[in-house]
Amino acid sequence: MVSQRLSRLEGHRRKFMAVIDGTPECQRAVHYAGRRAKNTNGGLLLLYVIPDGDFQQWLGVEEIMRAEAREEAEAVVAKAAQLVRETIGIEPETVIREGDVAEQLNALIDEDRDVAILVLAAGSAKEGPGPLVSSVAGRAAAFPIPVTVLPDSLTNEEIDALC
Repeated sequence: MVSQRLSRLEGHRRKFMAVIDGTPECQRAVHYAGRRAKNTNGGLLLLYVIPDGDFQQWLGVEEIMRAEAREEAEAVVAKAAQLVRETIGIEPETVIREGDVAEQLNALIDEDRDVAILVLAAGSAKEGPGPLVSSVAGRAAAFPIPVTVLPDSLTNEEIDALC
């Protein structure tokens, strides 16, 4: 069941969400989502998911690995947020989670009912548009919010012209 979006109610605003995953295409998704948020007086939410399968070690080692992964995630998200502030002029909201990307994406959409649009960018690899785009597109009919998928050929200037 899809929970009702609150973004159009008084005291709320529509949020565009982009996933930070270290791929080159995620930068285009963040840029587009940030531009759309700014131009529509919305918000930008950046999600980074630390894969949970990386920590299957002895307890002490697992804790160190988890802390290192968290530090890396915070650095990557901080860099993306700073780029948004400098190039677009808005303050993004950031969320770091641990687990399966698709599960955490859906959980955050369920929890934050101001999130109204997910922005992804297709990759240019010969294997296809990328695992996240393929995962979401494979179940688009059941996905709880609209998804914008950017083609891999758009530059930031072209994105700016579209927004």
